[in-house]
Amino acid sequence: MEKSGRRNFLRNSLLGAAAINIGSIPGSPAPLLQSGNPLYDGGRNVWIASMTQDGITGRDWKEAVQAAVKQAENALPFKPDIYCFPEIFHVAQLTGTQPPVKDAAEDGSGRVIAPLQTFAKLHHCYVVCPVITVENSIYYNAAIVIDRQGKVMGEYRKAHTTVSEMGKGVSPGPIDPPVFQTDFGVIGIQICYDIEWPEGWQKLVEKGAEVIFWPSAFGGGKKVNTRAWTNQVTVVSSTWKGTTKICDPVGNDIAGSGIWSRWGVCAPVNLEKVVLHSWPDFEKFGDIQKKYGRKVICYSLHEEELSVIESLSPDVKVKDILREFDLKPYREVLGADEKKQMGKRPAV
Repeated sequence: MEKSGRRNFLRNSLLGAAAINIGSIPGSPAPLLQSGNPLYDGGRNVWIASMTQDGITGRDWKEAVQAAVKQAENALPFKPDIYCFPEIFHVAQLTGTQPPVKDAAEDGSGRVIAPLQTFAKLHHCYVVCPVITVENSIYYNAAIVIDRQGKVMGEYRKAHTTVSEMGKGVSPGPIDPPVFQTDFGVIGIQICYDIEWPEGWQKLVEKGAEVIFWPSAFGGGKKVNTRAWTNQVTVVSSTWKGTTKICDPVGNDIAGSGIWSRWGVCAPVNLEKVVLHSWPDFEKFGDIQKKYGRKVICYSLHEEELSVIESLSPDVKVKDILREFDLKPYREVLGADEKKQMGKRPAV
């Protein structure tokens, strides 16, 4: 194949990859090495599919759940490891009468989520399933996590419910959010209004969350990127309106929905990466590249003075590089410095 023909083939392949957006990270020497590239499959990749509300509707919640299953089929060619649906998607845009909270609640029997449990088992994927749940006659805006066998792993209950929700009988959940251990890494969840409070996000990161899912009624815009950026964690939104997207730990969009991808997004995310303080760690990047070559990439965000080490090979773990070259993640450095500050700060 001639060079021009190969370039056109690659270009057309990338443009046809179901709304997987490819963008370079500032300071990166090679955009094609970034984990948003559908041709790249190294490091510790997880394929994430996130749905929009568009098309998930019906006369009642049962039809809406079936529509959600149908919507998820758009991503099946990529064999996603995990799917996420929007906040209470089963009652968000019904064409019939809006049911009372109690009539559309999952009570632990599977009455609402059974079709998605079947989907998860059939396609060997995890599902973040945001629905209304009930326990001891208390109703929650929650997100149930379903594993690859179709079994319930647990649920997160929205901590910061709106006044409108509480007026309908929905109670706030616990302030301390759980994390869920999957076979590809640790995940956490925040829901819609939770984005206005940083504490839940911080607690999830402290517990080891590598991906935080954010089902929501609104798009969030830069708020989503900011939560990813300030916590150095991958954030995945799934929304009724606006853009459903995946953001990397330095706040860049990996993929986003739009007019050519109204159903949602699906993209690979490399979890084998870490954010560092550039100084003085950058001084060791040359030695890291000399040893690992193309298996590892080090790049910097120069104005922010932060850097990233990312493994591009399944046999190289970032934690081993950190140990070998005596490096510490940015969040760990901040925590250690804060302890020192507390010890030196005069009592008032």
